[in-house]
Amino acid sequence: MKDLSWVLIWVVLTSVWTSSTGDVEVFCVFHQSCILPCSFHGASETVIHWTHLAAGESAVHSYYDGEDQLGHQDQNFRGRTSLFQDQISRGNASLLLRGVQVQDGGRYRCSFSITDADMSFVNVMVEAPVSKVNITEVDDGLICSSEGIYPEPELTWSTIPPSNIILKSTTMVRLAEQQLYSISSSLTVS
Repeated sequence: MKDLSWVLIWVVLTSVWTSSTGDVEVFCVFHQSCILPCSFHGASETVIHWTHLAAGESAVHSYYDGEDQLGHQDQNFRGRTSLFQDQISRGNASLLLRGVQVQDGGRYRCSFSITDADMSFVNVMVEAPVSKVNITEVDDGLICSSEGIYPEPELTWSTIPPSNIILKSTTMVRLAEQQLYSISSSLTVS
């Protein structure tokens, strides 16, 4: 094996996001709780509807007649949503979403009037950041791997300081369970 002790390898795992404009953007971490903000001004009768607009319109959470109304709630959100009921009278219609899943990403509408005429939009971007990177030395190079990542990661090899060494790598990205990605890259130095 070539002596790699003088080569410092810099491994960068990045997630690439494109974002829409105009909506409030919220980054939510996979399996954590996340607050989707929504506020309103003065309503004689408080009616709040949260809807997930990805792949149709899914009822996320409804509140009227002074209580939660979850009879039409999409099953994917059951037991995972709540409002801050002690703050509704002050105009806070924010939604607490627990146990965030990859499929929770997308655009949400918060409507807060009887006619649904008053509304705001929240764009939720789910992230499962890199929590552990495994680097293994093999005969002719290195292998770098990680798993449980979202969105789809990219991996870049480089040297510090920059050098003229030719780095040859092969990278595989695989969609695993719970719509999370795993990545593995092998590097040979010539």
